[in-house]
This record gives sequence, C-alpha cells and structure tokens, in this order.
Amino acid sequence: MKTKGAANGHYEYRVMTIHRDIPMPDATKQLTDEAEYGRWELARTVIYLGGMRRVWLRRKIIRVTSTL
Repeated sequence: MKTKGAANGHYEYRVMTIHRDIPMPDATKQLTDEAEYGRWELARTVIYLGGMRRVWLRRKIIRVTSTL
C-alpha cells in the first residue's frame, strides 16, 4: 500500500493505493483504522481494470491563531 500526502486549500489529502492482492476485508480494516485514529474521511475511490484501488482520504487543516 502506497500513500502520498499533500495540502490543498482547507483540506489535507492522502492518496492510498491498494493492490488487487490485498483482500477486501484487510483493505477495509486499513481504511477504518485511518479514519478512526488519523481523523481521515473518504473523499474519492477509483477501481481500475486490473483490480487495483486508489482511495483519496481528506481531513480538515486546523490552523491555530495566536492570542497574544
């Protein structure tokens, strides 16, 4: 599984590539763990002809403003 991170606008995106050899329950478990512990939400999913899946996850970027 490959991941890539990039900041864009008000969201941070992470692209995960899930190879066709990974069983669906294992892929679901990995995505659930990312959502629970990393506060990611599913933005987009693409399934390619060979069975490879590419998933875009996103989460809001929280900016802290100084109170001084």
